[in-house]
Amino acid sequence: MASRRPGRAGLIGKEDAVLVVIDMQERLFPAMADKEKLLENVMRLVRFSKVVGMPVLLTEQEKLGSTLAEIMEELKEVQPVSKVDFNCFGSEAFVEKTARLHRKTLLLAGIEAHICVAQTALHAVAGFTVHVVGDAVASRSSHNHRIALDRMMQGGVIVTSTEMAIYEILGRAGTDTFRQVLKLVK
Repeated sequence: MASRRPGRAGLIGKEDAVLVVIDMQERLFPAMADKEKLLENVMRLVRFSKVVGMPVLLTEQEKLGSTLAEIMEELKEVQPVSKVDFNCFGSEAFVEKTARLHRKTLLLAGIEAHICVAQTALHAVAGFTVHVVGDAVASRSSHNHRIALDRMMQGGVIVTSTEMAIYEILGRAGTDTFRQVLKLVK
């Protein structure tokens, strides 16, 4: 009998996931607590998504400047969705782009955890499996960050970490993709 790979129930799969990078913008980013770690982890996720072919959506809150240059350099082909609502699903363009992807798992990163990320996650949990990458989201205060993660978990959102998400999506070692990704996590 041929060996079968165990089911992936509850785990993130690249074939069904989209990375959503929320409002990583020039005017907002400098005020974030632990911003260096935030940017490092968002960049890991962005680079990882390119390696495994996972789509990425970017959002920008109006009047807060452009998405950080480091991110845009990696995602030259991605056009950010401009929005005024805190919840990304308040933007018709975001709703349309999400629908066109036909994916049911959202992997959320960005800022601010207790505002745009939380409102998007709590809204989306009714129709998607939502994973918030706890070490790739931030707020101006660590207090708001912690409360946001707790509130999202209470609302049915799964909180994960950058490395946890990466290794879940990879699923196995010993592949060329695994070797490429090792450079991102070391």
